Amino acid sequence: MGVRKKIRSQQIKEEKKQLAFAKLTGCPTSPRKMRLVADLVRGVEVEKALQILKFNSKEAAINLEKLLLSAIANWQAKNENSNIEDASLFVKEIFVDGAGMLKRLRPAPQGRAHRIRKRSNHVTMVLGSKIVSNQS
Repeated sequence: MGVRKKIRSQQIKEEKKQLAFAKLTGCPTSPRKMRLVADLVRGVEVEKALQILKFNSKEAAINLEKLLLSAIANWQAKNENSNIEDASLFVKEIFVDGAGMLKRLRPAPQGRAHRIRKRSNHVTMVLGSKIVSNQS
């Protein structure tokens, strides 16, 4: 392996160390409702995002708050000797994808039936650090 390749692979490892992921799968809320809350915290610092989610009246905010706390814990596990306040973490990416649908039937007039689609979603959150430490 060449010298440039080694240096680049070390840089990529350092960049990945500054990121923290958390995933929420199969959450029983429609993706559209979840995206409304996810858009509020995209690109916001972690402390401010926690306050936004804590005081939001939507039910999706409760699940996103737990997901954000999980992502923070994942970042702490990766960077044991770093301090959260010094790293200035922010929500780098958050995206909501549709998951499986539960299909139910509801009785309708004249012997018919209407299909009810109970939607669910997957949420992925990526935290990033604004200050990159160069330890080479």
